[in-house]
Amino acid sequence: MAYALLGYFPFVLHQVNALSQYWYVVYSNPHKEQQAQFHLGLKGVQTFFPRLSVPATGENKGKIVPLFRNYLFARIDVTSEYHLVVWTPGVRRLVSFGGEPVPIQEDVVQFLKQRADPRGVIPARSRLRRSQEVEISGGPFDGLMGIIQAPPDDKGRVKVLLKLLNRQVSVRFGVEFIKDGRTAWTPATANSAPN
Repeated sequence: MAYALLGYFPFVLHQVNALSQYWYVVYSNPHKEQQAQFHLGLKGVQTFFPRLSVPATGENKGKIVPLFRNYLFARIDVTSEYHLVVWTPGVRRLVSFGGEPVPIQEDVVQFLKQRADPRGVIPARSRLRRSQEVEISGGPFDGLMGIIQAPPDDKGRVKVLLKLLNRQVSVRFGVEFIKDGRTAWTPATANSAPN
């Protein structure tokens, strides 16, 4: 009887072997990651959209921002579910090399999922603190010392007070210009204390 009912549906139902499903990186339209995740979910596609909970600073409220802007992960059997992904509102394409979608390693996604809450949000904390003395590395201010006025914002910029020409000047730098700043943002772990 179930087969007779299938004749009334204009689409073909298919079963996917879970062993043939792998995680792929989905490139979304700008600011449409959540839309893509929603519509993929409606199609029964397992997704993971990792986001970072940026702590509040003195002048900014805390925010939740995409960990990878315009990217999310989808677990699919690419041979039978490719079309489900690429024809989804909010999706631009699957990340491919040589025209072929390439799966991402399972451990990469699991690593992120273990640190995230059920909504995919990973709490973060900054090792850079207000009033901390830091050295600038790279760029025209290479080697100068400064004092942090505000820890990194959601775009990874740090407000630093520099002494230039006998004046104090406030400058924003990317964390990559703060010596050891690349390690300044770390996911909060279960045993780390919040800011």
